Order: sequence, then structure tokens, then C-alpha cells
Amino acid sequence: MEKVEKWGLFELALNGKSDGNPFTDYEIRAEFEGEGEKKQVKGFYDGDGVYRVRFMPSHTGTYRYRISGSFSDVQTEGMFEATEPTGNNHGPVRVLDKRYLEYADGTAHYSFGTTCYAWVYQKEELQEQTLRTLEKACFNKIRFCLFPKFYQYNESEPQMYPYVRGERRGVDEERLKRHLRMTFHTEKEILDITDFDCFRFDVKTFQKFDARIIQLCEMGIEADLILLHPYDKWGFSDMTTECEKLYLNYVAARYGAFRNVWWSMANEYDLTTKTVEDWEELAAAVTEADAYGHLISIHNCMGFYDYHRDWITHCSMQRQDFYKHVEYTADYLDEYEKPVVWDEIAYEGNLSMGWGNISGEELTRRFWEAFVRGGYAGHGETYRNENDVIWWSHGGVLHGTAEPRLAFLKKIMEETPGKFLKQVPRMFDEVVGVPYQTEVARTRPFFDPVVYCDYELHYYSFGRPSYREFEFGEDEKFRIEVIDTWNMTITDTGVHSGYTKVELPGREYMAIRLVRVE
Repeated sequence: MEKVEKWGLFELALNGKSDGNPFTDYEIRAEFEGEGEKKQVKGFYDGDGVYRVRFMPSHTGTYRYRISGSFSDVQTEGMFEATEPTGNNHGPVRVLDKRYLEYADGTAHYSFGTTCYAWVYQKEELQEQTLRTLEKACFNKIRFCLFPKFYQYNESEPQMYPYVRGERRGVDEERLKRHLRMTFHTEKEILDITDFDCFRFDVKTFQKFDARIIQLCEMGIEADLILLHPYDKWGFSDMTTECEKLYLNYVAARYGAFRNVWWSMANEYDLTTKTVEDWEELAAAVTEADAYGHLISIHNCMGFYDYHRDWITHCSMQRQDFYKHVEYTADYLDEYEKPVVWDEIAYEGNLSMGWGNISGEELTRRFWEAFVRGGYAGHGETYRNENDVIWWSHGGVLHGTAEPRLAFLKKIMEETPGKFLKQVPRMFDEVVGVPYQTEVARTRPFFDPVVYCDYELHYYSFGRPSYREFEFGEDEKFRIEVIDTWNMTITDTGVHSGYTKVELPGREYMAIRLVRVE
């Protein structure tokens, strides 16, 4: 009997009908049943007369399955055994207590994301270089597009396309023309570049995504799949609703059984021609087709989407204000009662635009602000070079200074007792986080004495204090560590009681960690 780990991938390949258009003319469906679990999932056509069914068991033990559908005149039945997970298999990421993210086995997920929009559409050697970089970096989530991207610094033709060329079908012609004219294309150019049949997928493209998502999974990296986006010149962002739903159902069938998949309905949804009603309809299609309840959200450019919507599991946010954003993390946690993931807070780099030229110091500061306040943050790098191979879109190698500092922060977070932090009121010029299950009043009168928690992380951001004072009880003992978040050092100052003055170097990006000693 075949064996697959719990939360692993069980896959069946079956021969079936290939005449007509197998992507629309036939269906394949499966029913899996094991102890504690019964699911119905759909399969997909993978070319050359082959249909595939993928399943992720969420329990151990013996599973029975039955395959049916119009794809074949023969029904298939069988069994497999789901075994205990090993290695970095912690299961899919889920929401904990409305505010935090953890794996299905209870392991904390500290989302240290990065963005490489079109890395899978680059040349093979560049893709491999990207994977080698990710293997050494601290990131455990990566955002990227399933459709190719056309935008400044990313204007080369991709190495492949999601659809086969031929008669243009499945595109809303008027929307397409409006869209392409806005991107300075002529009528002839429109006809030359949009000859795709959006009812026929190019399976080789999706097989490449299969391989890359599996490789990410093996490295313990979540694949945050951007399903739709406006940066397009081929007509893919202006498909008819019929074709969009066909695509979303195909993607859900193909990738839903991967434990490391998240769904991002859109990158910068508000730059498309779709209405909120359109997005609600498309989101319903994804959630209905996804048998596993993966994390799902939608990313903004200007205004946030309404994250109160039931289908949204977490807030995927891009800053709205140029200067202040992660500083509102605790407010958004209260407002939406969902995890806050800052997927775009500007990128470390040297581009002409403000979204792509902040320093490594500033990006690191924004990460610390987000995490200490109870949220998560995402990295991106936009250093221009002679070949314009930019990590943010193409992948490759990292040139910036932030990533090692983010790895340092990740280690600090992993040392947090009780997994996660939440912001608590302290002095006006600091951000203080304590373990999320600690009972602390939401507000504190300014002159009331501080009641210190067993663990506290005090972050001073761009402030430069030369010392800080603490008033512990005479019978209290705290180990005090001074953390230099930029130089990545931790200095143990010993155990203290009563009035304590902690000397600091008077420079930016310092923190103090208090740990109660019994």
C-alpha cells in the first residue's frame, strides 16, 4: 500500500479522454475517506490524455478513495496509508485566536515574507539561483504571480505563458482594448500580443509551477500565490468571468492539496477594472473549490479591501500612508480581528519611486514595529543593476542589507515564550510587546506604576536614548538584555531588582528585553 505523510501530497495519474477540449468538456472528481475525514475534491487535465487527482490527508491511518467523472468510462478505487509527519512538515498555516498564524500541528508561524512577482517566468538558471538564495535566507513565505507580469523593470517577454496561442478566446474585447490603450499599445499591437485561447491552459507552464511550489515546500517556505493582477499586456487581466472561474477552479484543483499554498486573490486589486461585486464572486469561486480552507486574502494599492468579509482569513496590506503604516498594526488587529500581514511596506532599493528606495535600516525598523505590535511583515528588494535583474520581480540574488537583520529578528521571535507578541501600553516613545496570552490592561493612566510582565520586549525605533529607567519591586528579579537590532548583538546586563538604570549607546534601532527570574 502506498504511504504518504499526513499533510503530504497523494497523487493519482489516470488516462482519459483527450478529444475536444478536455479542460472544459470533461470532469474528474474524487472522494477520499479516512478515520476522521471525508472529502470530495476535483481533479484536472494535465495534457497528453492524463488526468490527475491530488489529495492532502489531514489525519493518519488508512484512506479509501473512489475516482469518477466523465473523463473516463471506468471508475477507479483504491487505498493508501497516511503516516506521521516528519522533518519540517508542520501542516498548513491556520489562524489562531483571530490574530496570529500557526501551523496545523501548533508550531508558531512567524511570517517573514518576501516578494518575487515573476521569478517562475524567468530563465531556468535564474530560477535556480533564486532557489539557492531562498535556501540560505530567513524567509518562510514568498509572494509571486501565476500570470506573467508587464511593468517597469519587467518588460521582457516571459519564458512561457499560461495559455496556448491560437484564436483569441475568453477575453472581454472592450475591456482589453481600454486596458491596452492605457499602456500605449496600438490596435495592431493589441492583435499581435493577445492571440491566446483562454479556454486552453498550457500545461507545461503549470507543471513548472508544480515543481517550484514543491521545492519551496521542501524548504519550509509558504507559496503565497497571486491569482490575478493588473500588470498585463496579453489580455489575462481582462478575461471574461467564465474564463476567470475556469482558471480559478483549475488552480484550486491543481494546487489546493499543497500544504504550503496561500491564495492572494489579487495584487493591487483596486487598479483593475473589476468591481467589488466581481471580486466577491471570484473569491466565492476559490473558496468553494478549495477543499482545504487555505489562507486567503486580497492586496490593495490605495484603499484597503473590506477585511471584515467572511471569506478573508487575514489582512494582506500595502501601506496607504507614505510615512505611517506598520505603526497602526494593533489598531487594525482590533478593527478587523484578523491577523495583519504587511505584505508591502516599500522595498529596500534605489529605484526612482518611493515604493522602491528605502534603506535596509528603514525596512528593518518597519519589521520590528510590525512584529512587536503583534503583526507580520514582508520584505522586498529593488536595487537596480546593469541587467535590471531585480529581486522584487525576477529573483536572483540579494544585494541589500536588511535580510540578515530580519533573520536576527526571526530568532528573537522564536525565543518568545508563548509564541506571539501583543502590544501593551507603556511610555509614549517606545513600542512594547508581551506574550499574547498575558493579561494586561488595554490602557494605563500615565502616572500609575508599571506592573511588569514575565517577558517584555521594548523597542525604541528611531529614538536614541542613552539610558532607560525601570522601577521593579524590591522582591522582583529581571534579567535585562540590551539588543542592538542593526548590529545584531545581545548584551546581558545581569539580573536586577528595584530601581534600575540601563545604559544604552544613544543610537537608533535599540531594544531591551526583560525576562523575569524566579
